[in-house]
Amino acid sequence: MKSKSIWVRLGPRRGSRFAAAIATVVVVAISAAYVSRALATPPSLVTTTTFGVGRFDDIDATTKTDINPGAATSFWQSRINTKGASDVYVLQNTILPGGNFGWHSHPGPSLVIVKSGTATFYEGKDPSCTPHVVPAGSGFVDNGHDTHIVRNEGSVDLVTVVVSLVPAGVGRRIDEPSPGNCPF
Repeated sequence: MKSKSIWVRLGPRRGSRFAAAIATVVVVAISAAYVSRALATPPSLVTTTTFGVGRFDDIDATTKTDINPGAATSFWQSRINTKGASDVYVLQNTILPGGNFGWHSHPGPSLVIVKSGTATFYEGKDPSCTPHVVPAGSGFVDNGHDTHIVRNEGSVDLVTVVVSLVPAGVGRRIDEPSPGNCPF
């Protein structure tokens, strides 16, 4: 059995409309990529050291620990549940005075420990641009998918240690444009 090729000939007018539509889509896509990169706010005065990255299959970890030496009535609990492979990042960031991470988001949660200095972070969804100050020896949880910026508004280096859990193969940081709610 012979295979047959079928060719459709578009009229000159129809073919040029089709080509114009394709060209328009390509130009819009390239422009959107360029504009989103141009509007992104990259980190400033930041050095990052990655201690390790590990790939995990589905995670289903539940822990319940009795923290009261008396009757078993006071429990600490934890649960981590993922569906699909995950990458876990452990890294350290050093932000010089006046530096910042730039506006960004993450595709998964991060546990952030402030090792030294003071972290001041702002949330993109907060219209009043309220600072959240986290001193050394404390930490905070970034749940992921929220646009935020962390700044070193102090006079000493800010050092953070971060553990991030993200979908496997997906970058842990997404540069974002300034939401326009903060004056800096």
